[in-house]
Amino acid sequence: MSTAEGPFPMETTYSWADAPGGGTTMTLRNRGEPSGFSRVGAPMMATAMRRANRKDLERLKAILEAPRA
Repeated sequence: MSTAEGPFPMETTYSWADAPGGGTTMTLRNRGEPSGFSRVGAPMMATAMRRANRKDLERLKAILEAPRA
């Protein structure tokens, strides 16, 4: 998935693979090059994106592994 709009065009790649024991491993990669004034805040933006991704993935994992009613 990608976006070319805004000050921070970015591409996100999701990869899924079978894991030992019948599980699934997901790899997430974000790539982008800030332009203009966005370059100044790029390090802080990268940290915020990693934190948000980690939180989202922890929530997704909890949902997927929750016992079914």
